[in-house]
Amino acid sequence: MIRTFAKQLLSTTLSFLLVMGALPLGVGAQSGSAGYSGQGAPLTADELQQLVAPIALYPDSLVAQILGASTFPDQLASAASWLQQNSSLTGTTLMQAVDAQPWDPSVKALTQFPSVLGNLAQNLSWTSALGEAYHVQTADVMLAVQVLRAKALAAGNLKSGSQIVVSQQSPQTIVIQPANPQVVYVPVYNPAVVYGYPYVTPGYSNTAIVATGMVAFGVGVAVGAMMSGGCCSWGYSSWNCGWHGTTAVVYNGGAYYGNNAWHGGYYGSSGSAYGPNGSAHYSNGYNPSTGTYARGGTVSNGYGSQSAAQAYNPKTGAYGATEQGSNANGSWGSSTASKNGTTVNSQHQTNANGTTGSMESSNGAKAYGASGKNGNSAAVGETANGNKYATADGKTYSNTGSGWDQKSGSSNTSSYNKSNSGGWGGQEKSGGSSAMNSGGGGWNSRSASARGSSSMGRGGGWGGRR
Repeated sequence: MIRTFAKQLLSTTLSFLLVMGALPLGVGAQSGSAGYSGQGAPLTADELQQLVAPIALYPDSLVAQILGASTFPDQLASAASWLQQNSSLTGTTLMQAVDAQPWDPSVKALTQFPSVLGNLAQNLSWTSALGEAYHVQTADVMLAVQVLRAKALAAGNLKSGSQIVVSQQSPQTIVIQPANPQVVYVPVYNPAVVYGYPYVTPGYSNTAIVATGMVAFGVGVAVGAMMSGGCCSWGYSSWNCGWHGTTAVVYNGGAYYGNNAWHGGYYGSSGSAYGPNGSAHYSNGYNPSTGTYARGGTVSNGYGSQSAAQAYNPKTGAYGATEQGSNANGSWGSSTASKNGTTVNSQHQTNANGTTGSMESSNGAKAYGASGKNGNSAAVGETANGNKYATADGKTYSNTGSGWDQKSGSSNTSSYNKSNSGGWGGQEKSGGSSAMNSGGGGWNSRSASARGSSSMGRGGGWGGRR
């Protein structure tokens, strides 16, 4: 059992790289600036209006940041998580810490607006659809924003005040700017009411929206001059919407179309670099048959190699990342996967003395295992509902609340410490289905509360649809 467990644990941590190998990469990314370049029929004007309805009344620069960042849904999820873990950082310290992260400038800029970033990260299906629409139907998306602004203006729900200034520069162009350039207020409104038309945006939800057609505002965000200079040229003042001439997002004076290799009609791109000290390879792509976005890279030199990969499927909500390394002394790695609100972390290490591996799930399931170079092995695990399992030297045991029972292997007795409530014995939890398949199936989840552990490389994995 331990060998099966170890093999499945290792194969799970490597599954993201297998996803990369299955993608049809190699087609170069193109610009999203000219016409429709996606797959299938383009979205209609009404569909685009529904898609942009939650953000169309935001100030222009914030709309620009959102459209650009929505083409990086994986980075938005990562940035939102990072921001929660570093909530104590503020001001210049926060800006400098964000600047060191490997995110797109549009994603970095949104860290100054945590409520907006949180919405994008929590509604990834909508975010991904918005990003793909902007990337492949740029001018149409920008037009949809203007159409909705005109509707809100006509309905009497869009007007200047102490937070924003609304100016109609032409019948087709309505510009929204902060009343105070140093402070940005994020509008809060109900997209199904404010436009005088019941727009319901697929994949989007926001419990904070008001019930009426009024536009409210949250706490002002002090952007300040530091956001456009010093460490952080990606700051608020670096972004705008090009309503005249360049009908697209504008970043530092130039048109910005987002992540070319991550969306729509492009299968992806790859590249390699070689030098006297080693080599580097990267690839990123989109699998239209499954809806999976993935990317990865490997660096190698005379001392070993290091690889990393990410995968995300907006149709299923599955996301994961992995890092793997090896050298002359062995190999190691760690992975994270999340799906349906459950996150699973796993690690492994192999050297001349054997292999160790571990897994922990946010629902409470966990497992640890090791095998030595001489064939000795052992593993322990606990399911989400509290059941315990263990194996050592060919014998397997379970504890569902009344002590340890031997389940397989030769022994002089059919139970092990069954009457002893010490250690893991004496637990009263015995209901519910197991989150760990103890019948030789590793720790693939079988319960609804542990579905995250089965989101990688099994039963359709990342490619699966709901």
